[in-house]
Amino acid sequence: MTDRYASFVQSGAGRALVKRLGLPDPPRLRRHTPGDPLLPGPVLLGAAGGSRLAVQVGRMLLDAGVELRDTPASGDPDPTTGQLPKNGALVYDATGVTDSTGLRQLYDFFHPQARAVLPSGRVIVLGTPPAECGSPREATAQRALEGLTRSIGKEFGRGVTAQLVYVTRAGDAGTPTSLEATLRFLLSGRSAYVSGQVVRVGAGPAAVPADWNRPLAGQVVLVTGAARGIGAAVARVLARDGAQVVALDVPSAGDALAAVVNEIGGTAVQLDLTGPDAPTRLADHLADRHGRVDVVVHNAGITRDRTLGRMDADRWDSVLDVNLSSQERINDVLWERELIPEGGRLVAVSSIAGIAGNRGQTNYATSKAGVIGLVDSLAPALAGRGISVNAVAPGFIETRLTARVPLVIREAGRRMNSLAQGGLPVDVAETIGWLAWPASGAVSGNVVRVCGQSLLGA
Repeated sequence: MTDRYASFVQSGAGRALVKRLGLPDPPRLRRHTPGDPLLPGPVLLGAAGGSRLAVQVGRMLLDAGVELRDTPASGDPDPTTGQLPKNGALVYDATGVTDSTGLRQLYDFFHPQARAVLPSGRVIVLGTPPAECGSPREATAQRALEGLTRSIGKEFGRGVTAQLVYVTRAGDAGTPTSLEATLRFLLSGRSAYVSGQVVRVGAGPAAVPADWNRPLAGQVVLVTGAARGIGAAVARVLARDGAQVVALDVPSAGDALAAVVNEIGGTAVQLDLTGPDAPTRLADHLADRHGRVDVVVHNAGITRDRTLGRMDADRWDSVLDVNLSSQERINDVLWERELIPEGGRLVAVSSIAGIAGNRGQTNYATSKAGVIGLVDSLAPALAGRGISVNAVAPGFIETRLTARVPLVIREAGRRMNSLAQGGLPVDVAETIGWLAWPASGAVSGNVVRVCGQSLLGA
């Protein structure tokens, strides 16, 4: 689906009109292409006094081929233009901030750099989870970082995104490995439509790939609802990243599913997940063909919209069954038969409707909030087996379903976020890909919104 307004804004006449009338100004986002450098410019790396991550992060960025700048060098204006040198990203280690007065260090770092970030640049703040802090004052200061990063995401503009990454103290010994996948994702074009998020990195196992352009090489991945839209994009991205993809959808979508698997060299499974024998049949297929499944992406979902007072029981039951209960049944069988090995990944697709609710979608919002509950409950239960569990929560994504939304509501959905545009299915797929990487084992129990920092919800 084409966003004609965003296309018009990129024209000369469009830019003049937007500036004159103060209209939304959707930037052209930097998205990932294999072989691209991590960033289009250098990283300015700063740290509060006593911080614990900056040295390791600096080494990791250098190993990734990123040019590093320090604060004094970046503070020297260009003698010709008087402007500061532009940075591809600003990364700040705030783990040394132990009380509210120490937050001044973030102002001192970011204030002179607010206009010195390239378009589609990145801002990342590293902190300590408040629950792990040694005093109430430290916990207070670390929690304050959320307001800073979310505000930067709304202020800097031009496609610049901002994230807060809480890094557990327990993972310090393996910090470069534990953090690398997350920093590579957040700094790259893969995270184009992710902004204003809080990501928690723990101490789980993380295997660095031989080739970061194929971080899923050798992995067997199941993607449900893979025939169209977001599911098809997920299948394509994971196959591009080296995975052997098992793509599943209902028999009625067989032709579309076949087209996807033929394109990516995967295998197709035509199966209605709500059938009583579906979990067993799926487990049999995975066991017989592959002997395991390293990554399960629960993407299959439906909508049956109606306000609650007008909703019949069938609409309620079908949405809850497909979007939530079928996931639980499949998980149970895969655990029971030990088809997900140690180091496996489970990624479920939620929605900002599951966070904020949505009129006319009580069934859908309930199911998607349940997906978040599934992540919350399973992540600690499976940590001992090295299996990570996360969810993505898309906002307004340009698909055939959102194309049916009435024009005024559709335009509101596109513009009511910090990036002033709808996301693409590939944006959700790239986020799922990051969570599926073997190198992302330290990331578990997260719900990452892919919404351009939507104004709705938390």
